[in-house]
Amino acid sequence: MGAQSLSAGFADPVFDAQAVFRAAMWALARPGRVEPVNAGLMPPAPLSPEAAALVLALCDYETPIWLDAALAAAPDVAQFLRFHTGASIVDDPGAARFALIADPLAMTDFAAFAQGSPEFPDASTTLIVQVAGFGAAGFTLEGPGIEGTVGFAATPLPEDLAARMAANRALFPLGVDLLLAGAGGVAGLPRSLTVRKG
Repeated sequence: MGAQSLSAGFADPVFDAQAVFRAAMWALARPGRVEPVNAGLMPPAPLSPEAAALVLALCDYETPIWLDAALAAAPDVAQFLRFHTGASIVDDPGAARFALIADPLAMTDFAAFAQGSPEFPDASTTLIVQVAGFGAAGFTLEGPGIEGTVGFAATPLPEDLAARMAANRALFPLGVDLLLAGAGGVAGLPRSLTVRKG
């Protein structure tokens, strides 16, 4: 890996990490609302700057990370993440605290990831899903953090996302949470959310 990839972390590690961490927390607290992420990162492809920023802000040497096939096929991605976070890259999605998904249309079934336990529901996997962009129509969201309902869209996402989220919601308080990393921002789809198509 070149020196450029190794040096392309946060310009201000403390301030930038705190800002991205707040954006991720607000995204999960206010589902469907896109929170700005301006990290100024240039990670190796196909890892997006926004997804990279989330990993650098949320992960450390104690955080196992799983990469989907698209990211795992690019060795520079794992090297970048290990260099900047100290995190280990795991082959088993069920052993990961965070999963990075660059190809949402081939997204692994949620059941493959850690769901948490009744005693420790937070011991589950958070999925960081790269999307090209966001919109206001495609899905209707309802649940904690939303007054009534809100329209939401992101592309690309699997056709069966609403069904996946319904099965995920049925496990509550267990289940996985999703952070969608798109151009300039992040949106959250927590396990507590009801997601309907249209």
